[in-house]
Amino acid sequence: MDLTATYGFDTLQVHAGAQPDPTTGARQTPVFQNTAYVFKDADHAAALFNLQEVGYIYSRLTNPTVAVLQERVSTLEAGIGGIACSSGHAAQIMALFPLMSPGDDIVVSTRLYGGTVTQFSNTIRRFGWRATFVDFEDLASVRNAVGDRTKAIFTESVCNPGGYVTDIPVISEIADSAGIPLIVDNTSATPYLCRPIEQGATLIVHSTTKYLSGNGTCMGGLIVDSGRFDWSASDKFPSLSQPEPAYHGLKFHETFGELAYVLHGHAVGLRDLGACQAPMNAFITLLGIETLSLRMQKHVANAVTIAEWLEKDPRIEAVTYAGLASSPYAERARRLYPKGAGALFTFAVKGGYDTCIRLVDSLRIFSHVANLGDTRSLVIHSASTTHRQLTPEQQEAAGAAPNVVRLSIGIEDADDLIADLDQALTRAVAKT
Repeated sequence: MDLTATYGFDTLQVHAGAQPDPTTGARQTPVFQNTAYVFKDADHAAALFNLQEVGYIYSRLTNPTVAVLQERVSTLEAGIGGIACSSGHAAQIMALFPLMSPGDDIVVSTRLYGGTVTQFSNTIRRFGWRATFVDFEDLASVRNAVGDRTKAIFTESVCNPGGYVTDIPVISEIADSAGIPLIVDNTSATPYLCRPIEQGATLIVHSTTKYLSGNGTCMGGLIVDSGRFDWSASDKFPSLSQPEPAYHGLKFHETFGELAYVLHGHAVGLRDLGACQAPMNAFITLLGIETLSLRMQKHVANAVTIAEWLEKDPRIEAVTYAGLASSPYAERARRLYPKGAGALFTFAVKGGYDTCIRLVDSLRIFSHVANLGDTRSLVIHSASTTHRQLTPEQQEAAGAAPNVVRLSIGIEDADDLIADLDQALTRAVAKT
């Protein structure tokens, strides 16, 4: 099926990357649950291993089911190609892998998921990489943080946990002026609400575990490349612009042009880091993506209703949702996220840490899990869980203070969700 720009999002989320199986006629994408693929002959095998021909070798590198997922998400994101990984965290490391060398750094937002803060604060140091955390509302500080060894700027579109919305076009201008890529984690917004490449981003990362699959059943991550960055414009990115020893001195950008980053991700990143996505997980995620727009509409509608109710409740100190008219980011959300500001936000509870714990324990419909983007509504107290490893200052900066609860609003009946929050708040506050 030839999918062009004339097709709408709802059509693309069902059809992009897929066609009836040529052997069996199966309409749904089959699960190619196998490890290796038979070569036509010795010359065919050599051409594949020399990157002279594109095809299937081994499922750590390429897999037909995973390939459909990569094409579908990259199409929805207006990108040129994708690299599917085993998890969102794997996608983040894989995204940085072609860009970084020991001694290099990235400039990142302070408003990130706690696990990402930990990964960038501690884990990447073992590679000799560093991260400089900056408040992305302070544009002067973002510019000043970029140095000679800075290889990327990283942020989230709709930030986890607080629902802060990043002004991607403004940040992209800073990245462009520095000659470095902007990497945007679009997990919380999804391409239905935001397409960062159209706002100036170079690379997109996803935890496909969340809204893309939408059902809390499979792990996965994905990187999408815009195909617009000139990797040879400077000597900053030798992995892409200079000879690659493992391929007899081949220069990825010179040889493959706009596909250089994606092919490097498969031929070097997945080959050597091995963080590939399982075919069954790709299949389940493809099923979820088929209803992405329908689910996101319900997620957002519920989130607005519940956030407005919470904002009026005297037991609540504040609600962070950018979809509220009172939010300091309401105008930005309307401008950059016209279909909605997502369904992830936090609220501060009067009574502090202990009241939050009692609230979480008293909920009946909301599930207390370390996840988001499920059809089910989810709740977590970030300071005692996902952001527990951070310092108090980091927790505050990330929007995960001790008196804050994070909600991921599902697609249930909004009145039932409000009733559940009401009864849990009553129980939690009664014991203060």
